[in-house]
Amino acid sequence: MGNQILKGKRGIIFGALNENSIAWQVAERCHTEGAQIVLTNAPVAARVGQTEELAKKLNAPLIYADVTKMEDLETLVSQSKEKLGGKLDFVLHSVGMSLNVRKKIPYTELNYEYMHQTLDISAMSFHRLMQTLWKQDAMAEWGSIVGLTYIASQRVFPDYSEMAEAKSLLESIARSFGYHFGKNKKVRVNTISQSPTKTTAGSGVGGFDAFFNYADIMSPLGNADAKSCADYCVSMFSDYTRMVTMQNLFHDGGFSYTGIAADLMENFKDPNS
Repeated sequence: MGNQILKGKRGIIFGALNENSIAWQVAERCHTEGAQIVLTNAPVAARVGQTEELAKKLNAPLIYADVTKMEDLETLVSQSKEKLGGKLDFVLHSVGMSLNVRKKIPYTELNYEYMHQTLDISAMSFHRLMQTLWKQDAMAEWGSIVGLTYIASQRVFPDYSEMAEAKSLLESIARSFGYHFGKNKKVRVNTISQSPTKTTAGSGVGGFDAFFNYADIMSPLGNADAKSCADYCVSMFSDYTRMVTMQNLFHDGGFSYTGIAADLMENFKDPNS
């Protein structure tokens, strides 16, 4: 039954593609905690994902939307308010895609048309979404908007490629729009920097398995999984974090502040010493 810490709250969850998706776990957790939600995904997800199954399981409306189209987002937000019966208390932006990564194009040889799509889908969509919420006055006072990001926005992870730039832009948008949302509407905006997670999108990054294992060793608590990230998102949607805004919050088992792990150092010891 959960603790019902989201009882009476309404929200939109982007990006629940399948059970491996962080957004899928967030949707289930929000439902358990008493929230009413609308699920949304790209139209292509109707063919390649299981979002409709989740919508039936949670008895949640499903509204497909292309995040690169203002008209789709405007319809999504207005219909969500109508179906949920009021303003929104929380929104999760869990959206990201790179054709350069999918096609394994080296970072030094990026296709710029693809890169533009990456920035548009993975980062500009966050601004586009918040602009729509702002114009429709769709967020309830003390509401919470969260975007999912990754530490490659601040450090070099070669195989993460242009998604690093996309996440950097996403985090900057959260801070900039977070100021205006906080000052004018008492709404908080944050990003959560999650551990490498075995999602459909994450697993598409080159060398993912090796890096997942590396991060798991480096992190004092080990990698945070999708379910624990869902718990963290719920806490950010709740009234317990009402004064947290414009932050990039690391949810990575301590990876972000660990210089070197003793377990890894064992591999580099001189056997003759």
